Amino acid sequence: MKSISVTLLKSWLDDDAELALLDVREHGQYGEEHLFFAVSLPYSTLEIDAPRLLPRKSVRIVVYGNASSGHVIDAYAARLQELGYTDISVLDGGIEAWRQAGAAVFSGVNLPGKTFGELVEHICETPRLTAVELRDKLRGQAEKIVVLDGRPVAEYRKMNIPGSICCPNAELPLRVGALVPDPQATIVVSCAGRTRGIIGAQTLINVGVPNKVYALENGTQGWFLSGFELEHGSTRTYDQVAPDIPRETLAQSKKRAIALAREFAIPTVTCEEVLGWLQKTEASVFVCDVRTPEEHERDHLPGVVQHTPGGQLIQAVDQYVGVQKSKIVLFNPDGIRATVVATWLKQMGRDVALLADVEGLRGCSPQTPAIASLPNVTWLEQQRLADFLQTGERETVWDARPSQAFRRAHVKGARWLIRSMLPGNTLMRPHDPALLIGDSRAKIELLARDLRKQGAAARIHGCVVDAAFPDDSGLEIVRDSHEPPDAECVDYLFFVHDRHDGNKEAARRYLQWETNLVSQLGDSELKRFSVKRRPQAT
Repeated sequence: MKSISVTLLKSWLDDDAELALLDVREHGQYGEEHLFFAVSLPYSTLEIDAPRLLPRKSVRIVVYGNASSGHVIDAYAARLQELGYTDISVLDGGIEAWRQAGAAVFSGVNLPGKTFGELVEHICETPRLTAVELRDKLRGQAEKIVVLDGRPVAEYRKMNIPGSICCPNAELPLRVGALVPDPQATIVVSCAGRTRGIIGAQTLINVGVPNKVYALENGTQGWFLSGFELEHGSTRTYDQVAPDIPRETLAQSKKRAIALAREFAIPTVTCEEVLGWLQKTEASVFVCDVRTPEEHERDHLPGVVQHTPGGQLIQAVDQYVGVQKSKIVLFNPDGIRATVVATWLKQMGRDVALLADVEGLRGCSPQTPAIASLPNVTWLEQQRLADFLQTGERETVWDARPSQAFRRAHVKGARWLIRSMLPGNTLMRPHDPALLIGDSRAKIELLARDLRKQGAAARIHGCVVDAAFPDDSGLEIVRDSHEPPDAECVDYLFFVHDRHDGNKEAARRYLQWETNLVSQLGDSELKRFSVKRRPQAT
């Protein structure tokens, strides 16, 4: 395992070779401050997510943490080596050395995508309406207004602008003609904050819809901060409002997408070319399906194709693609959705291509998580948990669910545990039995593996529980909003999540953070992006 300096890492970020820059800390710690192009791959889910984010074992990898991450970094790097990764370096001095060298660190998540959205609005001068302006237009009779929400259905149902229709951004160029058949209607695209509203609106402008198009400034947060009521649990989704797309509308959408692909010089590749890249292992290749979850599930695509909802892929590319300067291939069966997504990814500096058919990839399989088999780990059904705890031997009960789920309710006597707490600490005596409760079998297995590696927990029971646990368990329950304390909730980023829980100050801080992103960038970050200005036709 090599150690590299800040200077060398900067040069690697600027060269042409692939690089996976991995933050080993938990999601909340990563969100407090991290390097701009870093990918969050915490130790708690390393083996689960590494095969998806790092498909090529020889890819150049740099891992880092902070001053207190030493034991975690050692365990992390060793585990990467055990998984077969061969080119691993550690940033000497971690994030503190990066900061001391005068380099910028950033808070928040999905930095490349969200920064890109701000650049798009600035360069393209994407038209926008404030919440007050939209409210006044909706009240008036001067024009027909259709509000489209560019988020996934699950997010939309949590809260939305009253009367809006859910149409995730990748679906917009395909379905807008069916959802808004009147070319005189004004379209307003909303999201929870800024990025997806901007990208959704500019997508419609780029494909040349005849309607006036605006982004709702600050989305549902801006609406909430203006004192207006949000709607919850809406079922006005694209597939319910306009399930059928007229043939002439589909033909027009495809014509627009083809013109856009030509303008942005998006290449089309064959399965043979993609297979060549995968087999030679000279490049990291991410084959992505940007369609709806239902379509992806129904098609039974080759295992090498991962589902990356199109609007989310643009905003959160770092959650799906763990390697900078890698190849992204978008499955493009309808010739519309992936084509438009590809134009955005190219402007984000990504090497992207289109693939019309995936049949030739049928023999390809993704790498699978390499979690060692765990002898003597006995699995309990959730409904047997109460009897086990009440009649069995005294167990140390570890609750490995997210920290906020533990705060909401946990079994009396249980202690919260996340995997990053284990390296460098001995939490149990060698022969104490343990019960691990969690919402993921894979995460429990990883915890059990590390406990065994420490020589602890001679007997381990595991139990995977559902979202209703422990309210329906029949066990004595503790509810404590301060346990674990905020400082120990390393998996939770408060300033991002609190804005959705009625905290107006958190919402204001979040929006200020988002609008200030571009001002923090240096030349190294800015040169990755190349936004083409395409103003709305008048």
